[in-house]
Amino acid sequence: MNKEDFPKIPRSDGLTVPPGYFEDFNKRIIASLPARPWEEEKPRVLPRTWFQRVKPYLYMAAMFLGIWCMMKMFDLMRPHSDLSSLSDNPVLASAINNDTFFYDYCASEVEESDLIDALYEEGVDPSSLSDFSDSYRN
Repeated sequence: MNKEDFPKIPRSDGLTVPPGYFEDFNKRIIASLPARPWEEEKPRVLPRTWFQRVKPYLYMAAMFLGIWCMMKMFDLMRPHSDLSSLSDNPVLASAINNDTFFYDYCASEVEESDLIDALYEEGVDPSSLSDFSDSYRN
């Protein structure tokens, strides 16, 4: 087919609607439906109970409690450095301040070379601490 054949084809496909059919179509459909008794009654509104009024606030409190528990669990799972502050642990502070305890339990397990290496890594010059090492050896 080419463009010249189109005007020869009739535009009517044989399906037609009678005149005025859609003018009262809506009225005829509504009239043919059966009556619905629930639409005729006025809807009854029940009063809200105490729990229905409190429920949103209860849910909000549960949400905040859940967030608090989640944050607490994250804090408990995080590795802690208990030796970071001696003011938080008075028993440890008194033990370290006790020279006998410190030299018997802590200083005996530390090699001097490891201590000097750790001081170099932190940027402390061990030669300025020679007075301490001399008093420790004696």
